[in-house]
Formats: sequence, C-alpha cells, structure tokens
Amino acid sequence: MGILSRTSYVIRSKINALLNRAEDPTETLDYSYEKMRDELQQVKQGIADLTTQKKRLEIQKRRLEENVEKHNDQAREAVQQDREDLARKALEKKQAKMSQIEELETQIASLQETQDQLVNKKDELQSRIEEFRTKKETMKARYEAAEASSRVSEAMSGVGDEMADVGRALERAEERTDEMEARSAAMDELMDSGAFDDALSDKDSIERELEAGRTSAEVDTELETLKAEMGKSSGSSSSESADDADVDVETDVADEEVEAELEELKNEDDSSSSS
Repeated sequence: MGILSRTSYVIRSKINALLNRAEDPTETLDYSYEKMRDELQQVKQGIADLTTQKKRLEIQKRRLEENVEKHNDQAREAVQQDREDLARKALEKKQAKMSQIEELETQIASLQETQDQLVNKKDELQSRIEEFRTKKETMKARYEAAEASSRVSEAMSGVGDEMADVGRALERAEERTDEMEARSAAMDELMDSGAFDDALSDKDSIERELEAGRTSAEVDTELETLKAEMGKSSGSSSSESADDADVDVETDVADEEVEAELEELKNEDDSSSSS
C-alpha cells in the first residue's frame, strides 16, 4: 500500500469514526420510518391513479353499452319502417360498440388485477411499516435508557475520580498538618531547653557552667549587702523616731506653761478693768 493510499485510508477511517460519533440512531430510525411512510404514500397515490383510470374506462364502457341499446332500438324501428338499409347501419354501429366494450372490459380487468396487486402490496408494506414503527419505538426507548444509564455511569465515574482526588488531597493535608504540628512542638521544646541559645553562643559547656557559678556568687554577695543595708536603715529609723518623741513631749510642756502665764495675765487685766 502506497503512502497516498494509506493516507486516504486513514482519512476515511477518521471520517467514519466522526460520523459514527455524530450519528444519532434514533434520528436514523425516525428518518427510515418517514421514508417508508413516503413510499407507502406513493403506493397509495399509484393505487388512486389506477383506480381513477379504471373508473374512466368503466364510465366509457357504460356509455358504449347505452349506445349499443340505442343502435339496437334504431335497428328495430328501421325494420318496422321497412328500412333495411338503416337497420343494417344501426346493427353495424352496434357491433363496433360491442367490440369496443369487449376491449374496455379487457383493459378494466387488467387494471383491476393490477389494482388488487397494488392493494396487497400496500397492505403488506403498511403492515411492515407498523411493525417497524413498533420496533423503532422499542429501540428508541432502549437507546434512550442506555444513553441515560451511560450518562449516569459517566457522572458516577467522574464523581468517583473526583472523590478519589479529594480523598488524596485530604490525606496530604492531614499529613502536612501532622508534620507542622510536630515541627511546632519540637521548636517549642528546643526553645524551652535553651538549645537555640546554646547554638547561638560561642561558649562551651564548661564556660557556661562557670559563668553560671560566678553569676550565682555575685547574686549571693549582692543579697547579703542588701540585707546589711536594710538592717542599718531600720536601726537609724528607730532612734530618730525616739528623738522626735522626746522633742514633741518637751514642746507640749513648754506650750502649756506659756498658755498658763497668758491666762494669768489676762485675769490680771480683767481685774484692773473692773476697779
């Protein structure tokens, strides 16, 4: 097979595949049913035309039969009038009409036979069309049911795939959350243990312990100093309070003496004024 032949074959295959996907079986069945109905209508029309032709021949036959009777009456009347010549002419016309009648009867019989055949074919075709219509409706119902089932299955399949993706996403989110929670707990533990401070410092463990010891000793020394200072301040405050109390007592006594002297002076002035 040459390149062009193979290419043509592939193109035809692609076109057939596209047509198969685009074809709707229900539309094809409806189209076939309509075509059969059109053919049945044509058969009925043919039968009607044939019947019309037969009826025309039958009308023509009746007219000829009437002429035959007419010529027969003419011949009798001519004989009664002793006109044998006229009687002969009337009988000759009668014979001609009789020949035409026989020929028409033959044609009418042929048309009747053809009509009967067409009617039988029409009845058979109509029966087949009705049978096809029943099968068509059944097939359409099956196809629509299968199509609906297929859509439901495809939808369910899509939902299943989507749910599987959602499930995987949830699993990944849960794993990520667990990982972040574990990392956060680890960071908190390292912060509490001072591991980050140790990592950021250049001192080794011995230096850190010595520094801690020095810091503790300095704190103890400062605490003792603070205690000593607090004790001294308390003693001084007590003696100052005692001195202040003595001064207050002396001041109160002096004030009383002054008030007594002022009272006496006031009494003396009152006595002088009365004199």
